[in-house]
Amino acid sequence: MAIRNIFFIIIASFIPLSQASELVYTPVNPNFGGNPLNTSHLFAGANAINDYKGPQDDSLFEQESALDRLTSSLESRLISQLLADVGNGNTGQLITDDFILNIVDDSGALLIQIVDKETGETSEIQVSGLTPD
Repeated sequence: MAIRNIFFIIIASFIPLSQASELVYTPVNPNFGGNPLNTSHLFAGANAINDYKGPQDDSLFEQESALDRLTSSLESRLISQLLADVGNGNTGQLITDDFILNIVDDSGALLIQIVDKETGETSEIQVSGLTPD
């Protein structure tokens, strides 16, 4: 029995001691320093669980016709021209299908009167201080 104990002590002394090292964390996601080769795998997994379906109906956004865009552009251009003419001392009026626009230079104050043709409602915008003192 003593021989057996001595035998185990001798064998245990020859067994090298286990060595441990630090645990090092390696991220999986390439965005956080992981291997870039994991990208396709992560995308495939994300797409597999993605249950969002985008809207199939393209009529959510009404497309403006070319004629409507041209009309809007011309109205914008005419209003710009009227404002430029008022800057030169002239007055002007623009009549469209929806409204009447009167622009008057009232001795350094710009007066813009907008009349809704359908309802007859009137709005006035007055901007003063256009001429240097």
